[in-house]
Amino acid sequence: MRITVVGTGYVGLVTGTCLAEIGNEVICVDVNEEKINKLRNGIPPIYEEHLEEMINNNLAKNRLKFTTSLERGVKLSDVIFIAVGTPPKSNGQIDMSQVDEVAKSIGKYINGYKVIVNKSTVPVGSANRVKNIVYLNMKDKSIEFDVVSNPEFLREGTAVFDTFNGDRIVIGSNSEKATEIMKEIYESFNIPMLITNPESAEMIKYASNAFLATKISFINEIANVCERVGADVKEVAKGMGIDKRIGNKFLNAGIGFGGACFPKDIKGLMQIGNDAGYEFKIVKKVLEVNNAQRIKPVEMLRRLFGNLNGVNVSILGLSFKPGTDDLREAPSLYVIKELQSDGANIKAYDPIAMENAKLVIGNSMTYCNDPYEAVEGSDVVVLLTEWAEFKKLDFNRVKELVNRPLIIDGRNTLDSNSLKEKGFEYFGIGLGDASVENTGPKESRIIRINQKKACVL
Repeated sequence: MRITVVGTGYVGLVTGTCLAEIGNEVICVDVNEEKINKLRNGIPPIYEEHLEEMINNNLAKNRLKFTTSLERGVKLSDVIFIAVGTPPKSNGQIDMSQVDEVAKSIGKYINGYKVIVNKSTVPVGSANRVKNIVYLNMKDKSIEFDVVSNPEFLREGTAVFDTFNGDRIVIGSNSEKATEIMKEIYESFNIPMLITNPESAEMIKYASNAFLATKISFINEIANVCERVGADVKEVAKGMGIDKRIGNKFLNAGIGFGGACFPKDIKGLMQIGNDAGYEFKIVKKVLEVNNAQRIKPVEMLRRLFGNLNGVNVSILGLSFKPGTDDLREAPSLYVIKELQSDGANIKAYDPIAMENAKLVIGNSMTYCNDPYEAVEGSDVVVLLTEWAEFKKLDFNRVKELVNRPLIIDGRNTLDSNSLKEKGFEYFGIGLGDASVENTGPKESRIIRINQKKACVL
């Protein structure tokens, strides 16, 4: 199959590379000439496990090409995937300008039957929108084409794995011919396919992400109550997850979700509802809970220290999740902003995202070469991303390097019992060991430690 993928971000680049890997002739198109030149030399602009290796493998086999010419991509392809950005506007609406521009160009350059695939996350009705734009810009109105919706369900950090091992492939199509072509493309993936209409396919993407985000905010609210009543949210989540109706996925309490997808898609779903005359009350609260949860480590530090001015804070993990260098909507950005406003001194380390962090955060904090350099001289270590290497740290060495053996674990990823045996003060999220009694005057508030010891702030 001759395939063009427009857009070389996380979705477009992974999709195009994986389609080439299974034997298709793929052209990836992007307007960014610098990015395209790097890709031609096998250098991806993003970090994804196995991606660079696969790009170079398919470049060598001449199955994968990169260009800035959309005209070339349109004319030489049978199927065109649109995988450009659809960022949220300030009012929550989805910015469709990039999709619209691609559709216009496809209409301008179309030279025969094409299947045009909306791979970007787009509002309900976008397949018809693209179809109309393509048609209006066609010189030869007799040329046939179809537009289908094929939403992605990739997780950053495991996007290549997810492409070949997904739970489902959703194809929204009103054309039997286009449906058969899409089924042929995905046939070798051996993943269950759901064939539906474009509108349902578009809604499936938003509904799925909003539901997952809801599970995260729900368990975080449960965690906040657990802290106040002495319960352990890990045990609560375990008990919930055994129930097959609930399942154990996305029930890890912590400092909330980030990334480009969940916040954007929740806002997009709210806007879809508004446009249809319906208010999504639940997902609105999901965002409110998440916005408060992501700065919870700062609130804990304010209670522990009172005044954070001059406190040395070491941050482990900057990306919004492990396995990626993406800092979009990462909780770390909000934590750092709050700490800086309180006058804290910050040192930070992340295995992958350091260069991106420098671009986003600037020189307002110290960037370290390894976690031990980051924790040296700290008054508190705050873990914000659950990278596997942080679980394997030599905490005896860490204890020797810090000023105070105090850890705030924003992801509940460390072994709290082991750390306490080593002499660390350990505070997780919803573990019943770091709660604040909110009854009574401020001077009588109590921080519970291990439910046995207590100190009055």
